[in-house]
Amino acid sequence: MSDEHAAHRAAPRWGMSKWIFLGFAAIAGFFLVTEHTAHVLGALPWLLLALCPLMHFMHGGHGGHGAQRDQAESGDKR
Repeated sequence: MSDEHAAHRAAPRWGMSKWIFLGFAAIAGFFLVTEHTAHVLGALPWLLLALCPLMHFMHGGHGGHGAQRDQAESGDKR
């Protein structure tokens, strides 16, 4: 029985380690946001422009939903 208690006492305290890690992560996140905001905001217009082709292909390319509606109204079943 004493072997079990000794093993339990030697185990690391993950609760305290978790809070220390979260503290360091919060500090690192704060400095990443404050120091790199200019870079991210400077790239934002380019990122939005880069999303245009992605949204175009996700929407169905040229024709979009209008072509499907026109086929349904005309009764054309291709």
